[in-house]
Amino acid sequence: MAAGQRGNRILVQQARDALDQFKYEVANEVGVSNQIQGGYWGAIPSADCGAVGGQMVRRMVALAEQQMAQSGSSNPAQQAGQSTDAPPRQ
Repeated sequence: MAAGQRGNRILVQQARDALDQFKYEVANEVGVSNQIQGGYWGAIPSADCGAVGGQMVRRMVALAEQQMAQSGSSNPAQQAGQSTDAPPRQ
C-alpha cells in the first residue's frame, strides 16, 4: 500500500455485519457471487470486485441523498451528530 493510504476502515463499527451482508447482496446482483469461495474473494478478477464496490458506493450515495432530501439538511455530518469543525481539505 502506498505511503499515506490507510486502507479500508469501517468508521461505524456497529455497521460491520450490515456492510458485509450488503457486499454479498451486491455481488449477487452483479453476478459474481458464484465465484466467492467460502468468503475468499481472491479468485475474482479485480474488474468484478470493482463493479461490486462501485455499485455499493452508488447505492450508499443514493441513500445519503434521499436522507438529506427528506431532512432538508445539506450537511450529512450534522445529521449524524458528528463534529463539523474539521479543517478544510487542501
